[in-house]
Amino acid sequence: MLTKIKLPRFASLKLRIAILYAGLFAAVLAVVLALVNVSIERFGENSASRDLAASARVFDEIIELRARQMRGATDVLARDYGFREALATEDEATLASALRNVRDRTNASSAFVVGLDGDIIGDGSGALPPAEPIWFALDSGENKGVIQLGNTLALAAASPIEVPDLMGWLVLASPLDKAEMARLGELAAVDFHSEVLLHDDLPEIAASQPPGTVIEAHDEARNLFRVSVLPSLQDGLDPRLVLRHSLASAMAEYAVLKYLIVLVGTLGLALVVALGWRIARGITKPLSALDDAVRQFGRGEEAVLQAETDDEVGRLATSFNSMVEAIAEREREIIHIGLHDGLTNLPNRKLFVEQLGQALARRKDGERVLVAYCDLDDFKVVNDTLGHPAGDTLLRQIAARLNSELGNARIARLGGDEFAVLTVVENENESLLPIAQHIQNCFAQQVEIGGHTVDCSASVGVAVAPIDGETGVDLLKHADLALYRAKRGGKSDFHFFEPSLDEQARVRREMELDLRLAIKDGGFELYFQPLYSLAREELEGFEALIRWNHPKRGMISPAEFIPLAEETGLILQIGEWVVREACRSAREWPEHLSVSVNVSAKQFSTPGLTTTILQALTQSGLRPNRLELEITESIFIADVEKTLSTLHKLRDLGVRIALDDFGTGYSSLSYLRSFPFDKVKIDQSFVRDLNVEGNNAHAVIRAITTLASALGMRTLAEGVEYAEQREILRREGCEYIQGFLLSRPVPASDVAALINCRDVGGLLRAVG
Repeated sequence: MLTKIKLPRFASLKLRIAILYAGLFAAVLAVVLALVNVSIERFGENSASRDLAASARVFDEIIELRARQMRGATDVLARDYGFREALATEDEATLASALRNVRDRTNASSAFVVGLDGDIIGDGSGALPPAEPIWFALDSGENKGVIQLGNTLALAAASPIEVPDLMGWLVLASPLDKAEMARLGELAAVDFHSEVLLHDDLPEIAASQPPGTVIEAHDEARNLFRVSVLPSLQDGLDPRLVLRHSLASAMAEYAVLKYLIVLVGTLGLALVVALGWRIARGITKPLSALDDAVRQFGRGEEAVLQAETDDEVGRLATSFNSMVEAIAEREREIIHIGLHDGLTNLPNRKLFVEQLGQALARRKDGERVLVAYCDLDDFKVVNDTLGHPAGDTLLRQIAARLNSELGNARIARLGGDEFAVLTVVENENESLLPIAQHIQNCFAQQVEIGGHTVDCSASVGVAVAPIDGETGVDLLKHADLALYRAKRGGKSDFHFFEPSLDEQARVRREMELDLRLAIKDGGFELYFQPLYSLAREELEGFEALIRWNHPKRGMISPAEFIPLAEETGLILQIGEWVVREACRSAREWPEHLSVSVNVSAKQFSTPGLTTTILQALTQSGLRPNRLELEITESIFIADVEKTLSTLHKLRDLGVRIALDDFGTGYSSLSYLRSFPFDKVKIDQSFVRDLNVEGNNAHAVIRAITTLASALGMRTLAEGVEYAEQREILRREGCEYIQGFLLSRPVPASDVAALINCRDVGGLLRAVG
């Protein structure tokens, strides 16, 4: 209802106009104040909600970074040889010391080891979580999340402890108590209260809404709540991050602005009508712009206010712009961290996949997209010999060189020592070989690290669109297959994808699955080939040789499946089975017969080899001097001192050590000087050459037997197939022979017939 007010009559027209415009100005001022109040309320609510959401994202990132930091520390300690040895030998004092050390270095509150049997070994300083829920979470593959330490929730990160088989998990925990949450809260843009609660402990208003939404409580403080789901490392635990911000406190900060606007309106009421209109227009215009900016920013659009004055409205616009820029900068940093490698600052796998997809989408007719998958050669040797800081330095230098040498190519670090290169070839007739060679050459360099010169090289696999695939997934997959082919062909090489590689990969995957089933179901068996003494004209023992009778493919040659077992690490389980089965079989033979077992370089490098040998001897009851381990000189390549230490430990058990394939390497003589082998096996290539006229095989055999005799070592010749070879070896001083002349490898059931033979002729009759 409109109420008419009758103004009194004045003699002066100026006064009447002033009073009239004053009334109009008062009405306009009232409308403006109402609009300002609504805009400020809306801006305050939107700003508080947005700040709360941004702070939640910052919290999530901080917690994630903290988990990564602890995960990095656990990864380093879990791979430490001394720590794994202490765990394997149950050295609790060393374990506790190592756990306290990593706990103190990472500012964690607790460090402990969860064993495969569910036992927890702590650092002795505080509460430990319940074993069973932690074990189930770790066993399912979880590596970070919240756990319960006594009455406190804590952030935990875990790494598997493999030696190489999984023995347990190393866990670091940092409390998420009030002090920690308050410290993290100082990094946020606004003042709010944060805490980590279990789902059942959430306030009713927060528990009733889905995670990630901002909820306003209709209480005096008008609290805003936001709940985020945190990962759990404890089965049955459902943690939540709860942020609470008082909207009433936030809105109180705008009270001064409201009072200033009222004051400006009151003063304007005393001015002439023209000035009143101008003041009204000057106030409503920037406030309208502020309201529009708030709406745009709330929709996620770019919003910038022009601060045309230095008054409160102008300062508000400046503050608004600063706030928008600060939030945008934080979001850019978070996005950068999520899309780039922290060590080299190169794009990570996620960003590289996006870049590859964009390049494929923009590819024109005639253009080709080349993807190179690169893997450093022997990078583990650098880490093991010079330390992980040296390895990090090498990766940074390689990243810098790739950036400088490859021009417009897009480069990424995919993880570990793997890099990827993406380049678009516009000329459809241009050869791709020089490009691949140039990429490979970028890795071939000598790098100075801490006074040491490191020779660097890489193997490269290349896939090209559209020939090798039109999607990023296919290109990366095919480049990886080409890399695998390049590494098999030798180090410091590159290889282009071929369709046959896909089929090879399929066959390889099938064989790997079959190998795992054979290990699980006992699909292997041992064959034995006799070792014959020329001096005593009798059996010396047998060499154990593994055979795989595949249920569909029949007998598969060891030359086909052993390399795959080496690559996948399955050789460790296979090797343990061979040692146990060989010792068990030899236990049934006469006491003077021994059994020889081949030990692969990968199996030899495992810390638990000595324990495996000791267990096999103990379980079978075989005397240690009846077991002979055959090794090749390739075990000396990685770490000579460690290899010699392991050999002496095995010798201390009482087993004998033989050097296999002697004469085929470049350093055999130096290894003979370094360790007193019991036996030297002459490679069969020298034995075959005995039947070839005009070569020096006789002299080589004589030199080997003379050298071995001088060093107190026995000699055995492999691959003897003819009686003439046997007689030559006898004349040249060789003590033992092995080969088809005596017998092919036979199943364990046929060994008894060979044992009953007394001479070579008897052996031939036994197997004939």
